[in-house]
Amino acid sequence: MLEVGVGMVYSGELLGYKLIGLRQAIDSLELEFAQAAADFAHTNEYDEQGSTSPIDWIRHSCHMTSTTAAASLAVGKNLERLPESVQAMKSGEVGFAHLTVMARTMNAVPDRFQEGRLLEQARENSPGKFHHICRHFRHAADPKGYAAEQAEQVENRRLHLSMWEDGSYLLNGYLDAVGGAAVRTALEPLARKSSEDDTRELDRRLADALVELAEGVMPRAQIQVTSSVETCSAWPARLRRRWTSRCRSQPRRWSDSPAKAA
Repeated sequence: MLEVGVGMVYSGELLGYKLIGLRQAIDSLELEFAQAAADFAHTNEYDEQGSTSPIDWIRHSCHMTSTTAAASLAVGKNLERLPESVQAMKSGEVGFAHLTVMARTMNAVPDRFQEGRLLEQARENSPGKFHHICRHFRHAADPKGYAAEQAEQVENRRLHLSMWEDGSYLLNGYLDAVGGAAVRTALEPLARKSSEDDTRELDRRLADALVELAEGVMPRAQIQVTSSVETCSAWPARLRRRWTSRCRSQPRRWSDSPAKAA
C-alpha cells in the first residue's frame, strides 16, 4: 500500500490501473494534437512567423524535440488512412507509440502497406518490438528503397568530440542502425552493475563502459592523479579497481599524499 496525497492510500494494483488510464488519456490528447498539427501544416502560419517548416515551428513553440514533432505530424497526416489503427488506439488495444510506427511505415511503403496485418502485430508487441517488425516489413516490401535508406544513414554517420576548458569532453554523434547496434552490443556487457553497492545510473555506467572499451583496445592515456587514500576509498568499486590496476603498472605516477604535483 502507498499513501498518495492527503490521506489517500492506493494499492499497487490500483496504481497500475491509474497509470493505464492516464496513459490512455494522454494518448487521446496526442491523437488530437497530431490532427491539429496536420491541419496547422496546411497553413502558412509557420512561414509567416519565420520558421523553416511546420516541424520547426512545432518543436520551438510547443517545446518538443524534432523527432516527437515529426512523429505527431506523420500520424496526423495519415489518420484517414489508418482507421483501424486509430480505433484500436481509442479502445486501448495499442498506444500512440504504435500509431507513430504505423504512420512512418505507411509513409515509407504507401503502395504495399498492409494495415490489418501490421495491426495484429501491434496488438501483440511492445512499441519497440513493433518498430523492428515494421523495419522487416519495409525491407520485404521495398528492398531497394530500404537499402537506399540504410545507405543514406551510413553516409550521415558522424562523431564530434568537443573539449571543454576543464579538459572534459562532450560527445555528439549519429550512427546508422547497424553501427549503433554494434556499439550498444559492445558497451552493454561492460555497463552492468559491478555489485549491489554500485549506485551508478545507466547513463554513467555506459560512459564508464565506453572509456573501459577504449582503454582495452588503445594505448592508455598517460595522466597524473594526486589524491589522498581517503578520497580514493570513497570511489565506486569499479573505479577503484581501474585505478589500482593503473597504480601497479605505473607506480611513479601515483601519489597518496594530498600535496600538489610538481
